[in-house]
Amino acid sequence: MTAKLAVFDCDGTLVDGQADVLWAMARAFDQADQPQPDPARVRRMVGLSLPVAIRALAPEAADNIQRDLIEFYKAAFRGRREQGLLEEPLYEGIHDLLHSLHREGWLLAVATGKSDRGLQACLASHGLSELFISLQTADRHPSKPHPAMLEAALFEAGVDASDAVMIGDTSYDILMGQSAHVRTIGVAWGYHSPAELSSNGANVIVDDVDALRTELERWG
Repeated sequence: MTAKLAVFDCDGTLVDGQADVLWAMARAFDQADQPQPDPARVRRMVGLSLPVAIRALAPEAADNIQRDLIEFYKAAFRGRREQGLLEEPLYEGIHDLLHSLHREGWLLAVATGKSDRGLQACLASHGLSELFISLQTADRHPSKPHPAMLEAALFEAGVDASDAVMIGDTSYDILMGQSAHVRTIGVAWGYHSPAELSSNGANVIVDDVDALRTELERWG
């Protein structure tokens, strides 16, 4: 049987890290003496690489201010992690789903706007690190929806695009999947609405993890 590759987004798909993202972004803008962005806009930026998100949230800020915002955000997030205050809970059912897929022979990967350090710490905290064959982050690739992260995951897994699926909660994930010519599944529990995922061309939208499991079993 041909191996199948399931590539997951992280924030908004595997874990709900919005509280810490909102806190760190507010802290960064405060330190840079910039007007606070609307939290709803910040949530919409989750999944993009940090520089791209900052440019979208502070488009009028000078380049040096944008650079400061990036560094302030990184420092705030890192400090929260080092103090043991970071909360990135798995969505209900995700732990069991990942372990089940791994046992069944699926190849698993992550494509995320997180940094290498952030993703590794997140997966390790939930005991999931050993399940993934490929971890792709914004540290080494252009921001979503550029297909580079997915293309790297396909290469590392040795899988054709026709045997891969991108699973995510934002339009950036769906558009990235389309650019890489892989099937896309939108999840309804994240940061972009199901209507938006559908309008951006998601092949399927699932409401919960059980429905995601059923869809993967049906397709795989």
